[in-house]
Amino acid sequence: MSPWVIGFLAFFAYPFFATIYYSFTNFNGVQSPQWIGFANYTALFHDPLFFTSLFNTFFYTIFELPLSTVVALGLALLLNQDVKGRAIYRTIFYIPSIVPLVASCLIFVWIFNPATGIVNDLLNNVHIQGPGWFFSPAWSKPSFILLGLWGVGQPMVIYLAGLQSIPSELYEVAALDGARAWKRFRRITLPMLSPVILFNVILQLVACFAYFTQVQVIEGSDLGGPGTSTWMYVQYLYVQAFQYLKLGYSSAMAFFLFVISAIVMVVLFRTSSRWVYYASEG
Repeated sequence: MSPWVIGFLAFFAYPFFATIYYSFTNFNGVQSPQWIGFANYTALFHDPLFFTSLFNTFFYTIFELPLSTVVALGLALLLNQDVKGRAIYRTIFYIPSIVPLVASCLIFVWIFNPATGIVNDLLNNVHIQGPGWFFSPAWSKPSFILLGLWGVGQPMVIYLAGLQSIPSELYEVAALDGARAWKRFRRITLPMLSPVILFNVILQLVACFAYFTQVQVIEGSDLGGPGTSTWMYVQYLYVQAFQYLKLGYSSAMAFFLFVISAIVMVVLFRTSSRWVYYASEG
C-alpha cells in the first residue's frame, strides 16, 4: 500500500491542507506567507468580480447539466435500438468527445464566427440576422452551453452500457401487461438506469464547477470576453494566482469552491435515496 499512500499524501492531502493554510495568509509564491486570518475571505465578499464569476459558473451549470444529461440519455436510447449500421452511428456520436478540447474550441469559433461562420451564413440565407455568439454578451454563455453539448459522447456511452445491462425480460413482461413505450421507459428504464444517471451527474457537476479550458482558449487568458459574461470562477482564480500572484487570495477562492462543491454533493447524495433505485436493495 505504501506507493499509493505516498502518492495520496504528496499529491492530494498535502496540497489540500496547504491550500487551506495559504488561504489565511498573504502569499505571492516567492516571499514567506504572512498570516492575515480571515482577510482573504472578507475580501472575497467585497469583490464584485468574485460574485460575477460565481454567477456565471452557476448559470452555466444550471443549464448545461440538465441539457447534457437529457441529450446524452436521448442519444443512448436511440443508439440502443436495433437498426442497421448501429456501430457506425455510435462511433460518429462518440468521436467529438475524444477530440482535444483546444481543437473543439477552435472548430466552434470558426463555425460560429459572426462574420464568416457557417451557422450565420445559413441563417443569412433564410433572412435571419445571426447573433455574435461567443463575442456577444447576450449569446456568449448559450454558445458555451452548445459547446458543452458537443462532448456528450462520453456520458452517452456510459448510459448505453447501463441500458444494455437492463434485463430484457422486464420489458417483455411489461409489454405483455399492456404497458406502452413511455410507461416502460418511466417505470423500468429510468429506475434501473438511475444509479448510472447519478454517476454521470456527479462527473458533469464537477466538470461544470471546474469549467476553465474552453473559456481560456476562446476568450483569452486575461478575462477578455464580451464584458463580464464569460468570467468563470476557475478562470478568475487562475488569473488571481498566476497573473496577479495573489496565491493566498486564490487559495481562499479554491477552498470556498470546495465548500460549495461539498455542500452540493452532500445534498445530492442525501436526496438520491428518493430517486435512485438499486436492484440489489430490492
